[in-house]
Amino acid sequence: MKNQKGVALVEFALILPMLVMLLFLTTEFGRAYYQYDTITKAVRQSARYLSVRAQGTGIVNARNIIVYGNPDGTGSPRFAGLTLSNVPDPVWSTTGSYPVMNTVTVSVTGFTFVPMAGSVFGMRLNNIVFGTIQATMRSPS
Repeated sequence: MKNQKGVALVEFALILPMLVMLLFLTTEFGRAYYQYDTITKAVRQSARYLSVRAQGTGIVNARNIIVYGNPDGTGSPRFAGLTLSNVPDPVWSTTGSYPVMNTVTVSVTGFTFVPMAGSVFGMRLNNIVFGTIQATMRSPS
């Protein structure tokens, strides 16, 4: 028993880098998920904004809602790397046959999540390019 002094400290020192790496990766995954979810909600809010307006109106304001969080376009973007160029023009279309419904589709394309650090203990963390995030809602006829 006398030879066991300090064994727990040595074991902790050996496992600590893996625990820190796991904590950091979990944090980065949470950040990526938060950004994806926030952009998804902004796209829905933008589609809702356009759904009560006539076709072709309010496009600039809808883009500002996604990027800046308000229709005026004031303040800084929600996330680094999210720009107005990530928001293509909304698409109005007609679906159904009886009754015919007009819809508006808003999307975000090409947004890239950038991790806080390039690597953790030698493990490289790559940027994550989100797929197209879109929402479709009914619009006035």
